[in-house]
Amino acid sequence: MNTVTRNRLHDYFELTKPRVVSLIAFTAIVGMLLAVPGLPPLDKFFFGLAGIWLAAASAAALNHLIDRRADAEMHRTRNRPLPTGHVNERQALVFALSLGVMSMSMLWFLVNPLTAVLTFFSLIGYAVIYTVFLKRATPQNIVIGGAAGAAPPVLGWAAITGTVSAEPLLLFLIVFVWTPPHFWALAIHRRDDYARVNIPMLPVTHGIAFTRVQIILYTILLVIVSVLPYLIGMSGLLYLAGALVLGGIFLYYAIAMRFKDDERLPMKTFGYSITYLLGIFTFLLVDHYVRLFLAA
Repeated sequence: MNTVTRNRLHDYFELTKPRVVSLIAFTAIVGMLLAVPGLPPLDKFFFGLAGIWLAAASAAALNHLIDRRADAEMHRTRNRPLPTGHVNERQALVFALSLGVMSMSMLWFLVNPLTAVLTFFSLIGYAVIYTVFLKRATPQNIVIGGAAGAAPPVLGWAAITGTVSAEPLLLFLIVFVWTPPHFWALAIHRRDDYARVNIPMLPVTHGIAFTRVQIILYTILLVIVSVLPYLIGMSGLLYLAGALVLGGIFLYYAIAMRFKDDERLPMKTFGYSITYLLGIFTFLLVDHYVRLFLAA
């Protein structure tokens, strides 16, 4: 494979927002594994994960396409494939639609129609409703639009069971409440970028001090919501202990960001928020299998 081909493949790969999609895939995997005792059917697991990943990648590529002009003006995004001209608009559109078609076909015919339908609405929710409308319409954009990003655990659960119940909806709720403090920490750090392209993120419209208070409130709510899997018997004490420790650290960062004059704290909080989500879903998974082992 020559250098030009490798660079082109890298550009297309970057259109999928690999770090974001990897986090989405992880939460979907946890949803799949929590859905059944033991291991899920391998065919449903493989094709379900592949279909969900392809849909998330398609939505990410459409987001790149729709936001290409704003991305060109923002420091954080100006080196993306479309602003740099490494991929043109037609190529990005064909790539995104191809991924979407493969995803829907795989989920509908090889997994189950429910997962295909839910994944389709999640894709449209992020790529169209959030990116086209909400992102530029309201400072609550990430709160409302966060529903699409919170769907993967539900999609994973549905892929294995063909149903949706209270347990995956709690996983959805955790990610949904986690999204605002996660993203607003980044938005504080990148406030000037968003102001430059007239995107009404909360720090731009209501100021940094107000946003910091909202981050604290949402983090408190997140800690409360994270206890619910234990309260309904979905998880045990191992998960509860992990959730409280992880939540306590998140709350420390949120409070520190409010009262300490340290420009590094927003990005530290943003970075920890990713660790938090990975950690809490890992505790869910480990607790699940430890309880199965002890009950055997």
